[in-house]
Amino acid sequence: MKLQNYVQGQWMAGEGEGQKLYNAINGDVITTASSKGLDFGGMLDYARKTAGPKLRKLTFHERGRMLKALAMHLQSKKEDFYKLSWATGATRTDSWVDIEGGIGNLFSYASLRRQFPDEPFCVEGDIAKLSKNGTFIGHHICVPKEGVAIHINAFNFPVWGMLEKVAVNWLAGVPAVVKPATVTSFLTEAVAREIIASGILPEGALQLICGSANGILDHVQSQDVVTFTGSASTGKMLKAHPRLLEEAVHFNMEADSLNCCILGPDAKPGSVEFDIFVKEVQREMTTKAGQKCTAVRRIMVPENMVEDVQIALGKRLASTTIGDPNAEGVRMGSLAGMAQLKEVHEKVELLSKTQKIIFGDLKNFDVVGADKNKGAFMSPILFLNENPFKYTDVHNIEAFGPVSTIMPYKNIEEAVELAKMGKGSLVSSIVTADDRIAKQYVLGAASMHGRILILNADCAKESTGHGSPMPMLVHGGPGRAGGGEEMGGKRGVFHYLQRTAIQGSPTTLTNITNQYQYGGKYIEKDVHPFKRYFEELEVGETLITAKHTISEADIVNFANVSGDNFYAHMDATSLEGTIFTGRVAHGYFVLSKAAGLFVDAKKGPVLLNYGLDECRFTKPVYPGTTIGVRFTCKEKIDQEKKSEEDIAKGIVKWLVDVYDETGETVAIATILTMVKKRAQN
Repeated sequence: MKLQNYVQGQWMAGEGEGQKLYNAINGDVITTASSKGLDFGGMLDYARKTAGPKLRKLTFHERGRMLKALAMHLQSKKEDFYKLSWATGATRTDSWVDIEGGIGNLFSYASLRRQFPDEPFCVEGDIAKLSKNGTFIGHHICVPKEGVAIHINAFNFPVWGMLEKVAVNWLAGVPAVVKPATVTSFLTEAVAREIIASGILPEGALQLICGSANGILDHVQSQDVVTFTGSASTGKMLKAHPRLLEEAVHFNMEADSLNCCILGPDAKPGSVEFDIFVKEVQREMTTKAGQKCTAVRRIMVPENMVEDVQIALGKRLASTTIGDPNAEGVRMGSLAGMAQLKEVHEKVELLSKTQKIIFGDLKNFDVVGADKNKGAFMSPILFLNENPFKYTDVHNIEAFGPVSTIMPYKNIEEAVELAKMGKGSLVSSIVTADDRIAKQYVLGAASMHGRILILNADCAKESTGHGSPMPMLVHGGPGRAGGGEEMGGKRGVFHYLQRTAIQGSPTTLTNITNQYQYGGKYIEKDVHPFKRYFEELEVGETLITAKHTISEADIVNFANVSGDNFYAHMDATSLEGTIFTGRVAHGYFVLSKAAGLFVDAKKGPVLLNYGLDECRFTKPVYPGTTIGVRFTCKEKIDQEKKSEEDIAKGIVKWLVDVYDETGETVAIATILTMVKKRAQN
């Protein structure tokens, strides 16, 4: 049966015989894939017109809950994906990284919704005061792009490669067209089928191309985003597409790179760090049979420890059983296919011209539970390059498989120089117990790396390892690595949002953003805001409180209660050389007294004080100063019920503006309260 594409709301096979897809373990034909006859322009238009408007109407919180529901659905189906993943050559551990790592990305971005407002848009940063009296201000608003995210992915992670990207664009409110590498697209298709069958996403939010997508970039528009993961040569070709230049389309490239791992000079043989290093490098060489864009390709070792590392790493590699992942004891499967095996062999032959193999053989190795001539198997290959400054192929040629090279360095400065000779990498790691060495390396190498992992005994047990990008951190790198970034928590979401500067009066910008902008008009009510339910409160609603005159007794009493006897509050004779002209009230007393002025004591919809943000004490408050509070509803954040028995509620952010008798602000803060909803259904 031919593999199908999901196009404009229906599953369909491409025309013609298509490309044969093989089982990487036994060489059997699994299926064929073709995209011939698909209307790429129609697909992009369908996504823009069908799914785009629906996604943009949803709030960040609604989109996040959608991701959570989808993650839970896929989690319930994961064993089906594991069974199919075997045919890509992956072990159970390899598949766990791919399948549950991808689902985990959905969970992570679902949780990220709490860092955004319960709105279809968000504001970013602080207001810019553009006029003397504050009647003209500026801010930045971010809205979903009205285009499509087109994801062109590599073969090595058919599940994670899709899910780590679509999680981000869906949270932002943008639909996606996914083009996985055809060789492993049978697994991507299986996951996509479950996504579509779940009915959780709006129709058109996901479309899938299993065959070639050659020509799709001819139809992109300025609001689209194109991401590419794969070889640098293919990425550069796509990046130079005339349509991308004409339409100024955002293009993000994550290319395979010559990542490195450094053994710190302090990590002597027999130390915990030395063992961590050897284990980490062996794992990076053999996980996914080395077919990871983050895999360690260059192993940098102090020159006096090269032989020790060679022996220890050789022993670990020799204990790595290669074969059918279903066979007992197998720790490394095959490459994804014969084409990949052929390419890796060619690169190993090239590297062999300037450095020597010290472990492994392209022909002579054992395979458990399979025929090595039918499957895409190969032995780990470990090189030694004794002069990496002279023989530089190792810094330019990547064999995308279980292949790495040991090279010596004299000092950390030299290790940094060698690391940079990779011309830009996704990740580098250093194993050291000496934080001074770690700092020297990080500051020296950071400009050419997207991520740096520092490993030692303190964190190794819980570390996710050299090769694992994390959803809340950026994944990407400069130079050869593509010069882009993806994921990164909120940073990643902003790649799919249009940032627009808006200017106007504080009141107008308050009404546009649904967040109170300082200086905007107050909405005064006859009822205390703490007596109003979540739905009833309005952004801009303000209580102007009664006033209180600060006394020396207030200062003394607060010092007695809090134990804060700082000299500026308690010793008028110690103020010479300070900014104070007399004993000054504690800032926290001023804030506490403000609470006493704005709080309504009787039981009502307010359930509790949830937190305090952005507190500043802007002017000294001396005995005799009279303070009051302008207490304003700044923002409302809906909360989902955790269970049927849970109280329906939301979080309300309040601007606490404490001012003196001159009208000048002396303290300002944002407090958060949990407020019950009137409707409890």
